[in-house]
Amino acid sequence: MKKQPEEELVYSGHPACQGCGVIIGLRHVLKALGRKTFGVIPASCTSTITGIYPQTALRIPFCHVNFETGASTASGIRAALKTLEDSEVENVFVWAGDGGTYDIGFGALSGAAERGDDMIYVCANNEAYMNTGIQRSSATPWGAWTTTTPLPEPKQQAKKPMVEIMAAHRIPYAASASIAFLEDLEAKVKKAKSIKGGLKFIDLLCPCPIGWRFSPHLTVKLARLAVLTGVFPLYEVFQGKEYAINQPEVNKALLPVEEYLSFQGRFSHLTDEDTKTILNNVNQEWERLLKKAEVSS
Repeated sequence: MKKQPEEELVYSGHPACQGCGVIIGLRHVLKALGRKTFGVIPASCTSTITGIYPQTALRIPFCHVNFETGASTASGIRAALKTLEDSEVENVFVWAGDGGTYDIGFGALSGAAERGDDMIYVCANNEAYMNTGIQRSSATPWGAWTTTTPLPEPKQQAKKPMVEIMAAHRIPYAASASIAFLEDLEAKVKKAKSIKGGLKFIDLLCPCPIGWRFSPHLTVKLARLAVLTGVFPLYEVFQGKEYAINQPEVNKALLPVEEYLSFQGRFSHLTDEDTKTILNNVNQEWERLLKKAEVSS
């Protein structure tokens, strides 16, 4: 792995759960962004991970905001910074969960994208409302158990294709990333940082041991398997039109989806038929992504 910046912008001793994927992602995203960053954190797991006043786990200026106001607050901060000639802030950065991105905060996010407001928006995607009790979100995958989709009726809807939705806004940059592939994540954050003007969006998969029901030592392994099985492929979209696939082994066959599902208690109830349904959906989406990349190349 390439050498990362030595400066740590996340203090140790934070109250994140053991094996938390969110704090891994936040640590490395901030390494790529650097100290000249102002953060906006809507209600999410990170609201508590960063520390309860007067303590903090971050070494950048940031503000906690309501669930639905992440992008709109960032828009206001960017506008205010334009009036400050001596400001050292280079990046306005939103770090929101999937609930505050896919659902409750989507209106503000869509509005900021349409206006072309200059910000970097990262969704720390753990596929449910984990901070409030593992309730389903529209990022929760089909077939998953949550406290609001209990057995015998797990979630029956597919998750939103959020990178595609944001790309449809014709923003300069939209991408998916995983905490298991840190070089790829760092490169994407730096790419977003280099683009001046417009909203840059990254959907970052951050497995949650508590909500997904797996042993904490498997966090990075599951983040890797999600990519290698095609459940969460890595790719970029430029200006809503040009696709680039970043899979580490793009020319090789996808791993069996069972390798990813079998470690997670939220999928322990799945039948063979359910697994086939998931596999078919993964293959269809993968083929669709390959065609988009081929057409736009």
